[in-house]
Amino acid sequence: MTDILDELTWRGSVAQTTDETALRRALADGPVTAYCGFDPTAPSLHFGNFVQLTVLRRLQRAGHRVICLVGGSTGLIGDPKPTAERILKTKEQTAAWADRIQALVRPFLDFDGTDPACAHPAVMVNNLDWTAGLSALDFLRDVGKHFRVNQMIRKEAIARRLESQEGISYTEFSYQLLQGLDYLELYRHHGCTLQTGGSDQWGNITAGVDLVHRVEGVAVHALATPLLTDANGVKYGKTEGNAIWLSADMFSPYAFYQYFLNVDDASVGTLLRFFSDRGREEIADLERRARDEPYRRAAQKALATDVTTLVHGAAATLAAQAASEALFDKGDLHALDEGTLRDATAELPGATVMVGDSVVEALVATGLVASRNEARRAISEGGASVNGAKVTDPERRLVAEDFLHGSVAVLRRGRKALAAARLPTGRVG
Repeated sequence: MTDILDELTWRGSVAQTTDETALRRALADGPVTAYCGFDPTAPSLHFGNFVQLTVLRRLQRAGHRVICLVGGSTGLIGDPKPTAERILKTKEQTAAWADRIQALVRPFLDFDGTDPACAHPAVMVNNLDWTAGLSALDFLRDVGKHFRVNQMIRKEAIARRLESQEGISYTEFSYQLLQGLDYLELYRHHGCTLQTGGSDQWGNITAGVDLVHRVEGVAVHALATPLLTDANGVKYGKTEGNAIWLSADMFSPYAFYQYFLNVDDASVGTLLRFFSDRGREEIADLERRARDEPYRRAAQKALATDVTTLVHGAAATLAAQAASEALFDKGDLHALDEGTLRDATAELPGATVMVGDSVVEALVATGLVASRNEARRAISEGGASVNGAKVTDPERRLVAEDFLHGSVAVLRRGRKALAAARLPTGRVG
């Protein structure tokens, strides 16, 4: 066994543990069986889940056994939020989302025993398998008996809800009993002795630790990861109010790549240590380059490449890189496939134009300039282009061939100002 706890600590992945000395000894004597749970409360995993999958991945590659639990039952209830009651989803929707999450998890871990870096294949479980047939009476007698309400109401999310006008339903209040039961079941049937999760889940995690101890009389372990924030203390994983989803149909590989490419210099080292497989010397060198040569964005490019490859695969990463270079480094926009072009131009400011409109009109319509005179001046000064080709004639008009894949022309003013000129139907003809 490698000293994985030291590795995780160096990478900034440890916020707290139940008993560090005992956990270190168990990991050294390993292999340990560890699990983390993912509730299908949305149709995709998100940045926070990515944090947890990275920890499971490192544990598996260090020689330990890992279990990925999809919460087919806990997802029907939802972990209590500190501010408001969750809206319950139907059983059918939760089951469909559980299937999607299982598919999203598989690239992160070795479930087939084919990866030589992993000594033990990962296991996928669904907690609906052991709760669906459990009666309310058995649940109350066998699980509820071991929980103390005075301890439960001290949990941060519960306490905040109890202080609010809305309060908390018995359904959400019981969530930690179900999560505790997960740990007990996995201990009994898989020998699981370590649960990992975010620090905001510490109360639920330790509820499982306590339940296993009360029922089985053994000490098991817990490890929580810190909340990742940028240099200004802002939580990672949100962009313009939207979550960073791991599913390509909810957050494109290009947008994912760009998100990490734009990480600030002060934070890039933290994220490299957490998510990248690069070693200490290489990361230290990238941090030095971010400090001494920030304009090169070497550390950000390494981070964006590593995480996009891990989540979306090498081909998607190459496509995202090509799109980024085509847009911002004067690469060949014509070489981009239709999907990548769509993703790359989706966030650009833009406007609807027609074949035959002048470039001057298009520059004004897309907001790159404030007036026709300003547009003409930009063209005469060599500061305007269509799809990377400089416009020299102020009377130049847009033709069908300007609309890449028959839908969009990329306009540029100066070095960095970009906009998308789109046809009304998204198609020529």
